[in-house]
Amino acid sequence: MNLCTASQIRDLDKQTIAAETLGAVLMERAGEQLCHVIVQQFADVAGKHISIVAGGGNNGGDGFVAARLLHELQAKVRVVLLVSPGSIAGDALVNFDLLHDIAVTVVTDESEARSVPLQCDLLVDSLLGTGLTRDVSGRFAIIIERMNRSGVAIIAVDIPSGIDADTGQLLGCAVKADVTVTFQLQKQGMVQYPGIEYVGDVVVADIGISPERIASYNLPFLLTSSVIAKIFPVRSASGHKGSFGHGLIVAGSKGKTGAAVLCGLGCLRSGAGLVSLCVPERLNTIFETHLLEAMTIPVQGEDGICFGNGDFNDILLASRGKGCVVIGPGLGLKDTTAQLVQQLVRELASPMLIDADGLNLLDMSILAGGTGKEIVLTPHPGEMARLSGKSVAEVQGDRVGAATFMARKYNVTVVLKGAGTVIAGSGGQVAINSTGNAGMGAGGMGDVLSGIISGFIASGMSGFDAACLGVYGHGRAGDLLVENGLAFGYLASELADTLPEVWHELQIF
Repeated sequence: MNLCTASQIRDLDKQTIAAETLGAVLMERAGEQLCHVIVQQFADVAGKHISIVAGGGNNGGDGFVAARLLHELQAKVRVVLLVSPGSIAGDALVNFDLLHDIAVTVVTDESEARSVPLQCDLLVDSLLGTGLTRDVSGRFAIIIERMNRSGVAIIAVDIPSGIDADTGQLLGCAVKADVTVTFQLQKQGMVQYPGIEYVGDVVVADIGISPERIASYNLPFLLTSSVIAKIFPVRSASGHKGSFGHGLIVAGSKGKTGAAVLCGLGCLRSGAGLVSLCVPERLNTIFETHLLEAMTIPVQGEDGICFGNGDFNDILLASRGKGCVVIGPGLGLKDTTAQLVQQLVRELASPMLIDADGLNLLDMSILAGGTGKEIVLTPHPGEMARLSGKSVAEVQGDRVGAATFMARKYNVTVVLKGAGTVIAGSGGQVAINSTGNAGMGAGGMGDVLSGIISGFIASGMSGFDAACLGVYGHGRAGDLLVENGLAFGYLASELADTLPEVWHELQIF
């Protein structure tokens, strides 16, 4: 499913209007679609009291069209207008002037906003739309808060008022809708937190913007089963362990062996044919006994319990013929380990995934100008803040922007983890994940994800496609555990063991 930003949908509207369809026609279609959804909610709207809370822009205009059409169907419609009628212009004014015999209550100050009646059978939020860029205040904020407290079902027009259409952030306050009728394309902010918690059920209504025009944009997309099924790899019946890739994981140190084991488990559960773990030699027994299906490559390390800069040649040799090298889970933060990480990132030729301590030790200047190999970075918001020089709040305030900027700047694929994980490719591709749940907020989950993605890269997938498939599958495995009765408290290893069920689902989709 494609997503769009506020500016992209405005451009699509303008192009459509310039080429073939009057703006008034698009507004009429939007109002018709809104009316259709409302009728579906009630089966028969005759006699139902419906209040349309409207602003004066095109979002309000869509509401005016729906008000007229609902009135024609014998609904008892009232428009609560939060702007002066004299400020309405363009197509919205044309449709406002057609509200014959429909009650209009004009609210222009805060005292009126506090007292205007809102009790009815349905509230329609046609206030602010996708063009909002500043915090809601004054009478608009008062009305929104009263709508949310009213106990009346709410249908939002295009996007709940108060949600940033691009980032999903709350602009002061926002309508909490039961249903959102959005036009032509779902807005990017509707699938990101906290916006996703305000949209309710989403209906994407076609208003006649051509698919060819939409296809001319490099639009973000939502990772769903139908999207992922298209990139899910077909495995040859004559394949063998040498056919499905060999991943190498450079991970682990004293006290952090679990991270490396979980990463290896994720790689194995992705279907990789072979997995090898490069590990400090004194810890080798732990890996050999906890991950029987993987091979280990002990290296001398520093005192045999963590990696040091003297391990480069051994790891370089081990990396030959590997389809992906993971650097990071459980490495620790010693200075000699940091020196090793910088050298590995500079000099290894294999595709690479860098996570966890690998990111904490990474000097981003090494990536400037590109490295000539596929690199995937998998930061959580805190790691992303450090890598980008931003605060965590800034990263979370525009997750797509933060991930996209880093991906383009350093020619890498970025997986910005968290609710609604964002995957950004170096060519401008952006995907937002739709799977996963709060039970996944536990140690080790990210290590499993790194292993999954690396396994798909090792099998020959691009970093971006592997990240999309890995992130979707990782979240879907968590969702299956919840569906089977484990709301939370399940382990990262249990999630990894659920992955084959996900691949089975996608194979038969």
